[in-house]
Amino acid sequence: MRAQVLLFPTITAYGRLYCAPRRLHRYNSSSSSQFLNLSLSRFSGGLFFHMESGTSSSGKKSMVENLKRYGVISSKRVAQVMEALDRGLFVPVGSSAYVDTPVPIGYNATISAPHMHATCLQLLEDKLQPGMCALDVGSGTGYLTGCFALMVGAEGRVVGVDHIPELVDMSIKNIEKSVAASLLKKGSLSLHVGDGRKGWQEFAPYDAIHVGAAASEIPQPLLDQLKPGGRMVIPLGTYFQELKVIDKNEDGSIKVHTETSVRYVPLTSRDEQL
Repeated sequence: MRAQVLLFPTITAYGRLYCAPRRLHRYNSSSSSQFLNLSLSRFSGGLFFHMESGTSSSGKKSMVENLKRYGVISSKRVAQVMEALDRGLFVPVGSSAYVDTPVPIGYNATISAPHMHATCLQLLEDKLQPGMCALDVGSGTGYLTGCFALMVGAEGRVVGVDHIPELVDMSIKNIEKSVAASLLKKGSLSLHVGDGRKGWQEFAPYDAIHVGAAASEIPQPLLDQLKPGGRMVIPLGTYFQELKVIDKNEDGSIKVHTETSVRYVPLTSRDEQL
């Protein structure tokens, strides 16, 4: 299949409005994944979509430093957790772990680009304090779930849900090789097979909910499981998608704002995804 070009006359990125660059980044869609997850952002006259590659500690450090340089990461906590949890353990063998691009992980799914992980971590940071509770819908290979767990700590609770059993098995193995392994063993981090659109009622309500696939509308069970005072980050839309930030007020009402334009795999049933 030919490389595709996404055309947006203007895009909202990290709270600012940008004109689309003259040269649009092309991505290769020859993999089995129908969509790739990306946020279109313009920095220094071009799309922010390339970073230095590396291995292990040097790769992690380079990745984080580039995200800081371009203003994607401004939080010390987010920088620390993304450097602590090795992304190289969460991508398929042979993939570019530290380059700012989404990576196909099989089953018509991807692991998001590092700048999207950083963006979501920063948006949810206040709701990922030690002792808090978080839900990761569409947890994939477990990278962002592991980041959440490191941020809330052993006294918190993080739940990852994915409807592909093979991905859940993979994510558990990935976590077991990482610095988050002790949290998995303790039980404060858990990964489950299930329909993420229904959330995970057992440990609700959640201070933070992250949805890693695009929904046509906000699933009501996720709103119900969001704690008053909590925050959800979810991509909404079909072809044209926007990353929405949903805050639940203490009286149960919600406030929604748009963070940026994105492209995610659809939030759908297991059978439709496969």
